[in-house]
Amino acid sequence: MSRRKIPDRLQEQVRQRARHCCEYCHASEQWQYVSFTVDHVVPVQEGGSDDLGNLALACFHCNRRKSNHQAGIDPDSKEEVTLFNPRRDRWNDHFTWSTDTLFILGISPTGRATVKVLQLNRERVLVIRAADKEVGRHPPLGDPIH
Repeated sequence: MSRRKIPDRLQEQVRQRARHCCEYCHASEQWQYVSFTVDHVVPVQEGGSDDLGNLALACFHCNRRKSNHQAGIDPDSKEEVTLFNPRRDRWNDHFTWSTDTLFILGISPTGRATVKVLQLNRERVLVIRAADKEVGRHPPLGDPIH
């Protein structure tokens, strides 16, 4: 099934709103070798639209791991919960940085499930965060999404 391309103008609106940061792991698109992708928060196959209100900027890895998932298992309660929705949820209500600012910690069931499903602390991203921290590019200032 072929899907329509999201118009460049709309993609740029998504980028501007996200301040060129992945709305899940908060990586900065500015320092990456590939452009980030525009994610359908609610997948098209599940009734999601191409409207700005259903689109989020996502790095390749977060987008690939999120795929069409909208829920995951909270590792603490073992209950199924909805994943973080950047159009509905505030990042700081579900996540915080570890003391050394290298790890994203889930502080709610949604946050913990999202950290697990999207693997927000995968080895490669930890290396990138550490290198960015050394040159003053990490952690991102404030909450870049809201």
